[in-house]
Amino acid sequence: MAQEKLFRDIQVRSSEIGIRTIGLNDLWQSLKEGYDDFNATPTVGVSLTVLFYVLFALLLTLFLVGENLLHLAFPMVAGLTLIGPVVSVSLFEMSRRRERGLDVSWRSTFDFVHSASFAPILALSVVMTLLYVAWLFMAQFLYFGLFGQDPPVSASDFVTQLVTTRRGGGLIVYGIGLGFLFAFTALAISVVAFPLLLDRPASAATAVAVSFRAVASNPMVMAVWGMIVVVLLAAGAIVFLIGLAAVLPILGHATWHLYRKVVEP
Repeated sequence: MAQEKLFRDIQVRSSEIGIRTIGLNDLWQSLKEGYDDFNATPTVGVSLTVLFYVLFALLLTLFLVGENLLHLAFPMVAGLTLIGPVVSVSLFEMSRRRERGLDVSWRSTFDFVHSASFAPILALSVVMTLLYVAWLFMAQFLYFGLFGQDPPVSASDFVTQLVTTRRGGGLIVYGIGLGFLFAFTALAISVVAFPLLLDRPASAATAVAVSFRAVASNPMVMAVWGMIVVVLLAAGAIVFLIGLAAVLPILGHATWHLYRKVVEP
């Protein structure tokens, strides 16, 4: 009974927040506004990205190589899209402050840590991190199911098996399908949840419920947004992840403006 009451309360609080129907033009406009935010303070955006995202990816990749877990290198980097919203909170805060004409600096981007928003943001960050860990576990399970317990001898050996054997083809196909499910789940959970928690008082559960409603109300547009995110991240990661230093801040700022277009004030 208590769980049913809690679920009803979350539904009621979520329904009090209006959701708009948007179109593809709103996505392009969000990207443009995200670029404008990035262009206004590029140094801060790039620095935050390098500190919280690129360095994390590079260090973890070195760890995977050292532990002979090369087969998890790609899932690890690709799965960072699952925790992208977590490390983008400071970018959302930058856009929020710029929108209100407030100071935008290194210190101000972390002011939310001292606000009531921090606890639900932390709770949702834990959820997204657990989702990332679950993705890596499933990627490991899939690899072992197809290739057995023996890790690849080298990166070149792994790539050769991946592109020339049926097992490698199966790993690519099943991996893409599994990755899509995790990416869609992450999108549905977080696409407006983190910006909402910065913008107004709400619990993490309410923010997630609103995010699900936003996706359900705009399924095709949100699917296109997810594809845009994947394509831009892939483009940024091609050159040893260097391009992510610009792509990630722009996407982070754009997500804030997308939230503004989807969720009614």
